This record gives sequence, C-alpha cells and structure tokens, in this order.
Amino acid sequence: MYDKNLHEKAEVMGKRNLYLNNTPVEEARIIYKNALKDRIKMEYEEIPTEQSLGRITTEAVFALCSSPMFNAAAMDGIAVIAERTKGAIEREPLELKKQEDFIIVDTGDPVKYPYDAVIMAEDVLEIDESTVSILEAAAPWQHIRPVGEDIVCGEMLLASMHKIRPIDIGVLFSGGITKIKVVKQPKVAIFPTGTEIIEPESEPKEGDILESNSRMFEAMVTSYGGIAHRFPPIEDDYEKIKKAVSDALVHYDIVIINAGSSAGTEDYTVHILRELGKVLVHGVAIKPGKPVILAVAKDKPVIGLPGYPVSAYIGFENFVKPILTMFSGEYGYESNQVKAVLSKRLVSSLKHKEYVRVKVGEVGGRLVASPLSRGAGAAMSLVRADGFCVIDQNCEGIEAGESVTVELYRSMSEIRHTLVSIGSHDLILDLIGDLMSFHDPGIYMSSTHVGSMGGLMALKRGEAHMVPIHLLDEESGVYNLPYLVRLFQEPMSIIKGVKRIQGLMIQKGNPLNIKGIEDLTRCRYVNRQRGAGTRVLFDYKLKLLGIDPLLITGYGREAATHMAAAALVSSNSADAAMGIFAAANAMGLEFLPIGEEEYDFAVPVKYLDLPEMLSFIRVLKGEELHHRMDQIGGYQYDLAGEIQYLS
Repeated sequence: MYDKNLHEKAEVMGKRNLYLNNTPVEEARIIYKNALKDRIKMEYEEIPTEQSLGRITTEAVFALCSSPMFNAAAMDGIAVIAERTKGAIEREPLELKKQEDFIIVDTGDPVKYPYDAVIMAEDVLEIDESTVSILEAAAPWQHIRPVGEDIVCGEMLLASMHKIRPIDIGVLFSGGITKIKVVKQPKVAIFPTGTEIIEPESEPKEGDILESNSRMFEAMVTSYGGIAHRFPPIEDDYEKIKKAVSDALVHYDIVIINAGSSAGTEDYTVHILRELGKVLVHGVAIKPGKPVILAVAKDKPVIGLPGYPVSAYIGFENFVKPILTMFSGEYGYESNQVKAVLSKRLVSSLKHKEYVRVKVGEVGGRLVASPLSRGAGAAMSLVRADGFCVIDQNCEGIEAGESVTVELYRSMSEIRHTLVSIGSHDLILDLIGDLMSFHDPGIYMSSTHVGSMGGLMALKRGEAHMVPIHLLDEESGVYNLPYLVRLFQEPMSIIKGVKRIQGLMIQKGNPLNIKGIEDLTRCRYVNRQRGAGTRVLFDYKLKLLGIDPLLITGYGREAATHMAAAALVSSNSADAAMGIFAAANAMGLEFLPIGEEEYDFAVPVKYLDLPEMLSFIRVLKGEELHHRMDQIGGYQYDLAGEIQYLS
C-alpha cells in the first residue's frame, strides 16, 4: 500500500543537504540566543556546601553566625586583666597569680570577662607553678580576636550569581552555612552518529573510525558547568536517530548531535530536526566548522555539530558554550587575547571566519604565533596548539610579520618559559621537549615544522630562539654553517645535534624493486616542502644524476614532516619518499640509505644563556636522550650539545 509520508521521507533521505545560507558567526549566535531567551529559564536547587565548588549562587548568602563566635586568644600565653598589669617594666617586673590575675590560654581559646588581654608565652617568666612575672604592661584587647572579627552574623558572605571557589567554601562554613542554593546544572545529551564509528574498546576493521568527539564534548560540558550524558554511537538510520533525539528532549535541557550535519546523502540531522522542531541556521561562515545546525525542538536547543574534530571543537565553543551560560548563569569566561607577530603567511577565504591553530612563544620581548595544521580533522593540532588566531570574514589573509590577535588557552607563564624552535622536523624534537619539561618543571619547548630555510627566515625576523637545520651547501659540501654566514650579520652559533641517515623510504618488501633515486621515475613519489633540508638534498642528488624532476610523479606533492611522508608510503598513498631511517623504522618501511647528514641547531649567541636553552643543551648531551635515540636507530650523537661559534 502506498504511504505518502514514507515516500516523502525516502525522497528526503536520498537528497543531499544543500546549504541555504552562509550565516556569519555573530549573526548566527544572535539568531539562536534570541530564539531561546524566552525558552531557557534558570532553575535552582539546594545542595550541601561541601559539594558547591564551581557552582553559581542563586541569591545572596548571609552568615548565620559570627566568626569567631567569642573573643578568642590570638596567641599562646596567658589571659590577663590589663588594668592589673600597669606599672610592669623591665627594671621592675610584676608578679601575677594564676586564677587570680591570669589564666593560661592557647590560640583560639575563649577569653572571658574579666580577662581582656593576652600576653604571649615568650614574654612571660615562670617563677613557680602558680606565679609568673611580666616585664611589660598589657594593653587592653591585645592579642585577642574579638567576636565577629572575620565574619559578623547577618553579614553578606557571597553575592548572587557568584561562582563558588575553594576559599568561599571555607568562609561559608565559618559563617554557619551548611547548605546553599545554587543554579541547577543543565543536563546535556550527546549523540555520536555514523555507521562507520565504533567505540574505542572495539576491534577496528577497515573503514571503521574510533569515536572520540563525544568524549571531548563530555569534558567541555563539564568544564562549562553542565552535566553531560554521552550515548553510544547511533548508525546512520533516520528513525533510530529521530527516536533517540525525541526521547532525549523529554529528559535533557540541551541535545547535541555529532556528525550528519553536512551535505551527504546519509546526513539526516537537518531533516530530523525540521521534522521535530525548527531549524534556525544550517551552515555558518566559519572555517573549519561550516556545517553547524542550530535548531529548537520542544522549546529546547538542539545543535548539530560537524564530525571532524577541529570543526566539532570550534562549533562547540561558538554555539554550545553560549547556550550553556544561559542555563548556568556563568558568564565569567574571560577572553585571554594577546597580540602576537605571525611567523608564516596565512591565506584565507573571504567567505569564512577562520580559526587557525597556533603555537605561541616569547622571543626578544614579543610574542610570536606559528601556525599549525589547518585541516578540520587534525585533532592533534588542538593538543599542540597554544591558542587560535582568528582571521575575520572578508579578509584574504595575513602576511608573515604582521600583528595578529591570538585567543590563548595556555597561561602566559608557560608561554614566557617556552623555547621557540622553528625549522626542520625530526622525531628527537618531541623527545627533547618531553625531557626538558620532566627534568626542569616549568620549562617547555615549542616546535613548529616549516623546513630549514623557512626556520632561518623566521630566525632572521626575530621570531624564534632556535632553528633545527640540515642544509647541504653544494659548493663547499659543508652542512649548515655556510647558510648562517650568508644570512646573518649578528653573532651566531651552531649547537651540534646528530648525524642521521637519509634515504628512500619504500613499502615493505620493496614490491617495485626500487634500488635508487633513478628508479623514482616509475613510482608514485611524495616530496618534502620547499626549503626543507631533505628537499634540498634530494634536488642535489637529482642534479648529480641528471634527472629532470618533472619526470617524477608526485614531485610536487608535499609532506610537512618525515613521519607524514612515511605514513603516506605505509598507507599505499605513495611508493617512496625521501626521509630519515628513524621515520622509516617507526612506520615499518624498507629503507635504502642515500647518505649521512648533519642535523644541527642554529642559535643567535644572545640566546645561549637563556634558562630554556641551557635546559635544551643539558638534555641534548644527556644519556637518557641518547638511549632513546639508540632505541629508534639511525642516529650518531658523538658531538651532541657542543657549541660552534661563527667567526
């Protein structure tokens, strides 16, 4: 029998979701807040004071008792009647009788009438068990904490809409408050969706993706004052997703649906939300994170966030966080914005407001921001980043050296004690940074990979403390030093690093029987970025062999690091790449040695005495790093940590 509703639903499920708008971020937020302001009402509950950390007060809190509740001794000693101590001086000590002229008190003991002063124990000379001598008269009320010195009964302890801190809890108990009224935390349902996603404890098969976004959302909801309930992944099934969301709207204050918000044939979220309520925005002018859905169903906010991790994070920050504050009343999330110099040119689309992840360090008294990977799926860029550089909509980009605004989520104290390294990539950089932080707590290293030449240009502009380099000078055959002589006028040094083996990383078993660089003309190759020392060496070898780079398929395809190049070969996305033995070994690849190179660190002499640089040199010379390099293989470190000065 023909069912018109089912037929229409089938048509919907078979169509792609074309974006009807490209709403600017601020406009989308205003639209959504205006739609929800009359629907969201703060609710309150009373909880034990000891459980109130981080909660928001609903009303002013007043003390039920004073603190101290009685006149109390502020010192160990004797309580005396001040009038009876008059005339006591060092030349003429005054004797006092126990229970008649004084009583013994400890700090915090009540001091009752007729006693009205305390003399410290060290100012009292004991004559016998019942007699003491004093050398100075006591002033009335000396060393006594009067009733209500800290808190007076009826005094306001906390204002309404105040976020409770650890010190506040102590004050509340001192004022006799054992229960407190606070704003109810919003309950948030989180639904990860997608047939391809599986729980992390499951055994992955080809095509499976380990689900992680919802766990990130859980932590973000908790940190912003909500109660998160994360549900198991739901496959791409229209009715299953619809039922789950519909049920959640009965029990939860906010619903988040992760993935399915884009334009694929199985991206059902927008259709489901149109059926359950009203979609206010579908698609925002933000990059990454465009496919955001802002909807209202049963008078409750429902937000569809994209599946890529970075897009999901940015979507949450921009659209879920403001809604959480409407429930919790916590508007005190301060923006930690700083101005920094950009170390690398950024090109952007005029259509979007773009969030670029950056590393930040302080070099020569100014902050420097170095861009990281811009991919929406590059979740590790969020972990490595110190903050976001925001490129506004209608801006084509920002040139290197320009000042930018950075939203930091790392403290300035950490930034100021970070050694900024910009240049060539090697696995040992992460090991060194880890050992620096372990052996010298409070000291960090920031490592951004732009290639040797890119790093030297950043150093020349004053945007780095140090550049890892491995540049072969074709004329002299010498590594690194000739480049520093040509490029720098200021006093420079080389901190010797490691010798490492460069070669061809090829697939396990060498299925194409690659024997050398000359065989790359029949392979799929992946290159390193222009300015990388590995690229310079490869071009030098091609020149010696008389091979035209245009004959190599993939010569123009670039990977930013040795490990990235090795991963492409390992995944059969390429047949070969130039790289170091350590990367090939880590990815289980075959390796054909081409030659040995010197991987060193270019440093202006003025930075050699920085505490962070001294920590770096200690680790570079240390046995612990050398042991780890031995485990990886492919390194020689006989000269590691030695300093060469340019004459």
